[in-house]
Amino acid sequence: MKIQQIYTGCIAQAAYYLENKGEVAIFDPLREVQPYIDKANLDHAKIKYIFETHFHADFVSGHLDLAKKTNAKIVFGPTAKPEFDAIIATDNQEFKVGDYTIKAIHTPGHTLESTCYLLIDENGKEHGIITGDTLFIGDVGRPDLAQAFVEDLTQEKLASYLYDSLRNKIMPLSDDLIVYPSHGAGSACGKNMSKETTDTLGNQKKTNYALRATMTREEFTKELLDGLGAPPAYFPQNVMMNIQGYESLDSVIEKSKKPLSAVEFNAIANETDAVILDVRHENDFVKCHIPRSIFIGLQGNFAPWVGSLIMNTKQPILLITPDGMENETLTRLSRVGFDNVLGYLDGGIETWKHAGFETDSVHSISPEQFSNEVKSESIVVDARKPSEYDAEHVENAVNLPLDTINSHLDLVPNEENFYIHCAGGYRSVIMASILKSRGFHHFTNIEKGISGIKNTNVPMTVFVCPSTLK
Repeated sequence: MKIQQIYTGCIAQAAYYLENKGEVAIFDPLREVQPYIDKANLDHAKIKYIFETHFHADFVSGHLDLAKKTNAKIVFGPTAKPEFDAIIATDNQEFKVGDYTIKAIHTPGHTLESTCYLLIDENGKEHGIITGDTLFIGDVGRPDLAQAFVEDLTQEKLASYLYDSLRNKIMPLSDDLIVYPSHGAGSACGKNMSKETTDTLGNQKKTNYALRATMTREEFTKELLDGLGAPPAYFPQNVMMNIQGYESLDSVIEKSKKPLSAVEFNAIANETDAVILDVRHENDFVKCHIPRSIFIGLQGNFAPWVGSLIMNTKQPILLITPDGMENETLTRLSRVGFDNVLGYLDGGIETWKHAGFETDSVHSISPEQFSNEVKSESIVVDARKPSEYDAEHVENAVNLPLDTINSHLDLVPNEENFYIHCAGGYRSVIMASILKSRGFHHFTNIEKGISGIKNTNVPMTVFVCPSTLK
């Protein structure tokens, strides 16, 4: 069977391209749809269907733009109520793509309309299943995203639906079926995803905690909800864009790709509530940046961090980008629905400096210098996730995860000097930029984070699994 996974690491998302006899189906496309069209043209094929596994929360799908450009039909699963033309499949409804058959299997739980698509080859053999956010490699979809849209719907109810969907619809399928999920490690749509992005269903039955054959409904619900943090604030906004529709990506980039002189940039910054977003490398940002600008570098998990920390997709944004990266930045912002970019600083930070405007910097030191400076009474803030902190951390460090900083500024020391670090230096600079924009300046960033600190003599606390104790 000719199927290709198209994986985008920035948002840990997988779209799928399936082709047979000149007909193509696209599953869960990203908002930038031209690569799918180009791929179909190379195959001398026509895109016939655009299958959506559910209304996505973590990214804006490309279903509408792709349908407009190709006349392909959009397909959602049962109970979906999009505000645009689409085929609403019934449970077990079949669709033909060339000689291939695609069967819609309704699997509510992650959301009510969640649907998996069973892929059957030209010989009638079941080849694989595109599982969306119903089943990941090593995990299953979180059941708390749809409750905001349906009265009296709780995460416990959704977890119960998911339990039934997995056991009644997915687990009875053949062990040699290939599982094609929509996300991998790093996505906020689950909590324990593998770095692997495909596997056999049989192996998942053996290794995925949520597919244990002896698991009761109560055990499933408890384990699924345990340790599940709050979803990012931008998720409901992306859901609504995917339900209601959105402006075409071409139009968004055309209006947003507006070069601004330093004087124009400064005027707009002063006259509006625009966030100045600097997407350069953290090493460049710490040396020199515009005061009160927020750093989120393109080289990291850019789009999810923008969504989690800026939160409001309608927020006006002014950009500082590396030279030539304007299109890339706008595209990646649009993936999570941030379409209100007012322009970018033409010529970058050098233009700003040459115009004589004020600049700022982040005080940063090497892990070795930190080792020489740190004392037992020093305040060390660890910006990593709780699971990372629990595994290993600087002795007596305080865990303040980056994704909670906007709501936990009261926990930041407001008089004493302190240190900040993360895993490798990316997240700590994001936190540093947010703190400086809020008036905190009495801290020092530690370059290279815990990966560098581990190579010094700074005392560490390391978790030891109880099963290894004697």
